[in-house]
Amino acid sequence: MFKLLPFRKVPAFKMENINWVATAPLSRDQAQSHRLHEPEHLINTIDPMTGLDIEDVTSHPCLVDGDLTLYFETEANRKAYQDLPLNHPNRHLPFETTVDDDRSG
Repeated sequence: MFKLLPFRKVPAFKMENINWVATAPLSRDQAQSHRLHEPEHLINTIDPMTGLDIEDVTSHPCLVDGDLTLYFETEANRKAYQDLPLNHPNRHLPFETTVDDDRSG
């Protein structure tokens, strides 16, 4: 009823195959990927105060903070964002905080 297939010998397991390390990179890996690096300037179209996406940024207020442009739904949201205190882990620093320190959380 059932036909037995002939037994095939499986190659022996070799320990040197366990720790195999690729020594030759692929051709696509010869040059550094540009996707790994942050762009020179980021544009955020999500209002950080409301979390809503702004589709047409041409008529909305914005704030340029270093290499980041933030767009807001209203001028009131932009002003509220600017009025947020700096979020620094230690309020009693031996030096003055700067505009380069992080805002909000």
